[in-house]
Amino acid sequence: MKKIVAGALAPVIAVAMIAFTGASVSAQTPQAAASAYPPDVDKQSGFRLPVPKREDLDAAGKKTYDAATSGSSIAGLQGPSGIQLYSPEASQHIQALVRYFRKDSGIPPKVREIAILSAARAMSNKFEWAAHEPVARKAGVSEATIDAIKNRGPISGLPATDALIIKLARETFDDHHVTPETFAAAKKAFGSKQLVDITLLMGDYSMTAALLTVFDMQLRPGEVSDLPMP
Repeated sequence: MKKIVAGALAPVIAVAMIAFTGASVSAQTPQAAASAYPPDVDKQSGFRLPVPKREDLDAAGKKTYDAATSGSSIAGLQGPSGIQLYSPEASQHIQALVRYFRKDSGIPPKVREIAILSAARAMSNKFEWAAHEPVARKAGVSEATIDAIKNRGPISGLPATDALIIKLARETFDDHHVTPETFAAAKKAFGSKQLVDITLLMGDYSMTAALLTVFDMQLRPGEVSDLPMP
């Protein structure tokens, strides 16, 4: 009887989930999404390698695996943490850096997420963008700022701090040259120590985007991204 009820309710639950997430009614099921992956992408991991089994990992790998499955990672194992299992020693250092940026650097969450989105946009990485766009909203980043980053739009009219971070990122990643004026404004706004940390933060997430690109990390089932390409 329970199986019959569950089966009858499945379409209702699916429609409710679609309405909740804002996805279209034609959103793919996990199975359908996986079947649409490129042929060299693993259907379970969502990238070009299978996720290693926990029992096959060394102590460092098990630690990385457990951290990713404990909720400390936004994407869990279907994301950079899964790929990093192939280099667990490096992953330990990367995760320590991420923890520092989030907990100990003193970078305000809003500033942090604008910097991350700017790096994700510079690398045109849909997975990283899709993971952090909702986080940015929760941190208080306005739709106008998100839209300006996403569509490479004008930054005039945005809050001064938002515009400054975006400008710093654009000069860094697009122009490969930060003007003296932008540097002076950023140093005044954030101070020398925090400016170094913000720059390292953007570099860290551009590195992650490179990892996701090489291993062709696919969006998770049910996840959508309207990030223009490139």
